[in-house]
Amino acid sequence: MSLSPSYVNIVGPEGNILTVQEALEPLYMKLDQEVEVKLLEAAVSAGWTVGEALEAIIELKRCD
Repeated sequence: MSLSPSYVNIVGPEGNILTVQEALEPLYMKLDQEVEVKLLEAAVSAGWTVGEALEAIIELKRCD
């Protein structure tokens, strides 16, 4: 998973972003989504159902 400049657009401080958190939030959300998809694919390929995998991911997030 490479993060090329065309793939991720991080706004600099001159972009009227109030905090670094706001600037990084789109990247964080995108990466979180990609991780969830990979976890789901791995669990399903190992024989778990989609429902079981989703429940496990939700529980992992709750413990995080």
